[in-house]
Amino acid sequence: MRIIGHRGARGEAPENTLGGFHYLHHLGVRAVEFDVRQLKDDQLVVIHDDNFVRTTGQLQHVESCTLAQAQQFDHRHHWQAWAEPEYTPSLEQVMACLTDFEHIEVEIKAVADEVAAERLIVQLHQDLKGFEQTATITSFDVKILAALQQYQSHFKRGLLVEIPIGEYAIEFAHQYGCNQIGWKDQLATDEMIQRTQQADLEISVWTVNEIERAKHLQQLGVQGLITDVPTTMLQHLSL
Repeated sequence: MRIIGHRGARGEAPENTLGGFHYLHHLGVRAVEFDVRQLKDDQLVVIHDDNFVRTTGQLQHVESCTLAQAQQFDHRHHWQAWAEPEYTPSLEQVMACLTDFEHIEVEIKAVADEVAAERLIVQLHQDLKGFEQTATITSFDVKILAALQQYQSHFKRGLLVEIPIGEYAIEFAHQYGCNQIGWKDQLATDEMIQRTQQADLEISVWTVNEIERAKHLQQLGVQGLITDVPTTMLQHLSL
């Protein structure tokens, strides 16, 4: 089972920042998950929320910014002791930090409509060029997964599941050509994990920060453990 840093290592470093990704690399972890949104100038940035309030303290909507504007926001709002400023990174900047990573889960946040999905996918393929063997594109939004299918994307893709739809998730994953399901931890019952495995789909579970839970998932044969606290997992899991 691989340890996957959630938004870098969000329990130990500012989330979705270059500093956070370098921190994860320094730990020796070579698997990561992070979030992507598209700006009004088509550029892609790595950020979870649709605004900058929680991570920067600034009231601004992400998709109304250009890249130049987005990169003025410092994401140390809850990390005052973090020495270096952490400005909003572009996807291109983040990928440059991950050249020796073995597993990269690129979560695309929900978009307004099919046109927005197609626009995002075109830019995404430019920014991920060269990472075809290590990157998996994931999303809750089936508009994104459908756009990937229509684009005939050569990247692996995964369906993210946070509502209790049970085996329908497996049907959706197959429908949209996914090779992976990312289960929210509370939904990742032993039975659903077994059924997902029987459907020949890989599994990531998020967000797992408790050691005993992590050990149980490891025993079940889950491939990926997405965690806020990679240091803790490295100390307690036999990998």
